[in-house]
Amino acid sequence: MRAGDDRFVVKIEVFAAQDPAEITEEDLDQDHMEAVSQLLRDMEDADGGDVEPASRRLRYDLCPECRRRFLRDPLSKDTAQKFDFSEN
Repeated sequence: MRAGDDRFVVKIEVFAAQDPAEITEEDLDQDHMEAVSQLLRDMEDADGGDVEPASRRLRYDLCPECRRRFLRDPLSKDTAQKFDFSEN
């Protein structure tokens, strides 16, 4: 790799957090197959346009300057607050 060809990879994974739950006797007695069947029916009925995926993986290739900006403000909080709207 030549000088100036440096690039950096940012990988982001977003997923629903789940706290570990204690399994109770009631949990063991439930018919989970019926619940799964209902979920599958609901998914088939949905048109898919409004449904967000449960998880998503993102990958970005950054140049050295973009890497510095990303590391300074990974969620772009500072950038979002700098908009200057006119009085129109």
